[in-house]
Amino acid sequence: MSSEHYFSTSPSGDAVLRTISVRLAGRDLQVTTANGIFSPERVDTGTQVLLAHTPAPPPGGHFLDLGCGWGPIALTLALESPHATVWAVDVNERALDMVRRNAEALGLSNINACRPEDVPSDVQFRTVWSNPPIRVGKNELHAMLSHWLPRLDAGSDAWLVVARNLGSDSLHRWLQGELPSDFTVMRAATSKGYRVLRVRHRSGTGLTQPIDVVG
Repeated sequence: MSSEHYFSTSPSGDAVLRTISVRLAGRDLQVTTANGIFSPERVDTGTQVLLAHTPAPPPGGHFLDLGCGWGPIALTLALESPHATVWAVDVNERALDMVRRNAEALGLSNINACRPEDVPSDVQFRTVWSNPPIRVGKNELHAMLSHWLPRLDAGSDAWLVVARNLGSDSLHRWLQGELPSDFTVMRAATSKGYRVLRVRHRSGTGLTQPIDVVG
């Protein structure tokens, strides 16, 4: 897909809606997608890897899906933790519209689909799940992660999926050097050419035990 569509606030051309069948949170669902957004035909491989290798989210609190697209991660979080508030964040207005349509169709009232600047600055997150938009470029990606990851609650985790051939290992090193000293970064899983990175904001009571690496 052209990056003009993928990263545009308002993709060119009229939206052409389509219905696809997906499996999220252990359920077979029908969702709506459209042209001009990320992976409108299916749940992309990176997101599949993230969803397969990330522990169940906390039962409540504020959650963040950064770069939500049409919403596979946000919908999963909302289905698995109905008492949480899920912030589905993207710059693409068409993608946000798809998230809202899908949340309404599934009866999910706990998703806020919005642009980054519309998330209140005092909101801290119990967890962050993201298939971040690597192709926006290193500077923009770094700025994005530097802004959002420090907003993790103490004792909480962020989970990021990144393709190995798109710099997952260099991003791992950059995060470890860039984030505050009470954050740690580890590789949680490797699958289908992707790494799942776990970013932990320590609680001040010492490190928790790392989860097993999946080869």
